[in-house]
Amino acid sequence: MDTRQWRDTIAAAQDGDRRALDELVEGWLPLVYNIVGRALNGHADVDDVVQETMLRAVGNLGSLRDPDSFRSWLVAIAMRQIRDRARRRTAAPLDESAARGAADFAELAVLRLQLEGQRREVTEAVRWLDDEDRQLLSLWWLEVAGELTRRELAAAVGISRQHAAVRVQRMKERLDTSRGIVRALDGACPDLRELTARWNGRPDSVWRKRLARHIRGCGYCGDTRESVVPPERLLVGIALVPLPVGFTLSLALGGKTAAAATATVASVSWSAKVLSALTQPVVAATAGATIVAGGAYVVTQTPQAPAPRVAGSPTAASTYRPPSVPATPSSSPSPSPSPSPSETPTKTVLYGSVVDAADRAPNPDTPPAALPHRPETGITSTGGAHAVLNHRGDGVQLTGRGYVLVRWQISPQYRAGGLVMPAWTGLKGELFHVASGGGRRMDDRVSATDPTATGMGNATVGYAVLPAGTQQMWQNEYFYVDGSVNLTVNERGADYGLSVFPSSRDAVEKDITTGPDQGVTRYGLVRDTGRDDAPVPQYVTRSTPVDAATVVQRSRV
Repeated sequence: MDTRQWRDTIAAAQDGDRRALDELVEGWLPLVYNIVGRALNGHADVDDVVQETMLRAVGNLGSLRDPDSFRSWLVAIAMRQIRDRARRRTAAPLDESAARGAADFAELAVLRLQLEGQRREVTEAVRWLDDEDRQLLSLWWLEVAGELTRRELAAAVGISRQHAAVRVQRMKERLDTSRGIVRALDGACPDLRELTARWNGRPDSVWRKRLARHIRGCGYCGDTRESVVPPERLLVGIALVPLPVGFTLSLALGGKTAAAATATVASVSWSAKVLSALTQPVVAATAGATIVAGGAYVVTQTPQAPAPRVAGSPTAASTYRPPSVPATPSSSPSPSPSPSPSETPTKTVLYGSVVDAADRAPNPDTPPAALPHRPETGITSTGGAHAVLNHRGDGVQLTGRGYVLVRWQISPQYRAGGLVMPAWTGLKGELFHVASGGGRRMDDRVSATDPTATGMGNATVGYAVLPAGTQQMWQNEYFYVDGSVNLTVNERGADYGLSVFPSSRDAVEKDITTGPDQGVTRYGLVRDTGRDDAPVPQYVTRSTPVDAATVVQRSRV
């Protein structure tokens, strides 16, 4: 999350723009929630600490001189609140039964992000860390994911970057030990079961040392049966945990809160707003409350309040142009409305009647057909120039008129199984599948020594398996967008990720015309006809379903 993209929003909020303040809090709340949630491991105090952090940030926003330092400033506030909470707990022990009554953050991450394998293991290992290590890991986790810099991590902890490097290394060593404990407990040997018979099931430092000592001396528990992936590689693929259903944030209820919210932000009349990373549509608005579908969050807002801008892209200028030809939901061509006597008949509307279907790979030596020219004014992506989507629910919104590259990264060595295809939702305008490239299809051979190995896996580790009738993807798939659409990863069975790049016709043509004589498997394939009968993706809809994985295969747009 780059602060520079939020500079205008921060400045507007400081000048008293309530809508900008709404957007600022909504955009940065998930980051704060993840830092606090991991640092406190989902303790019942998480909501209070997040609340206090955002309250202090809003109340002191006017004192922030450099908008580019907003992220490090906000993270430092969060860490101060976490440490203050720890001091209060030391002075007056809290009722830990409240903590046990709520799901811890590791459990929340596993359930909401559908984590499996070693990603699940490293997430659960966090339970075994001490409070200080969990606080540091809550920042390092986001540093690995590209959400924080090392400078911001060090500043938030209040140490130098050199000292931060030492602290992080020691924390990683204890995390590795904790991963070994999680792995050993999953397949406990008889001696370990006997040892843990006296354990109450709650991780702590004493039992971490006991179990680690057993694992070091046990040939069974200490035997790693699979290669252990470094935590950096695992954490980079784990998205921010969405706010839980029912999470509430109140920044303007009561005299004290309202005063703090307006103390240094001139003329702001900020209403309380409960925000969510789960972008679901508002379905009711009254003077007292706005209820979001599914009960994800509640907003207290006056009816005169302006509608908030689109979350996630406060500085992105939309280049959407309404399509000149209306879409039809019909699965077959249908005529346009009858023209007036002075008009000439219009052509048949075909858009949406041709859906991408399974085909055979072309001859490797057959050059592709000519790629038609379509108008380009550029694509704006909420993920920037290179969005990496690794987990179920990760998504990006694409807006404008131009070409987009979606690059497949299937990892059956980590998890083979049935693929749940990504979905295109909330389509406004038109979306075509125009070309396939990257030098190979994913079912092409990728090894000169293993005849079973393809981009989908091999006989040893297993394969990623497509749903019946689904178009086989190539390494690079190219699409043309005229309007706006959301692309969401539905990874659940097999392990895969998507890299999404705004592209251009020239880049597409260069890719697909690179042939086998230049070190690739085959030429690319052109699917674009240049007309409205070019294929559309199989999983595309104009609606915005709660779960993008439910989009039907045979799309009609």
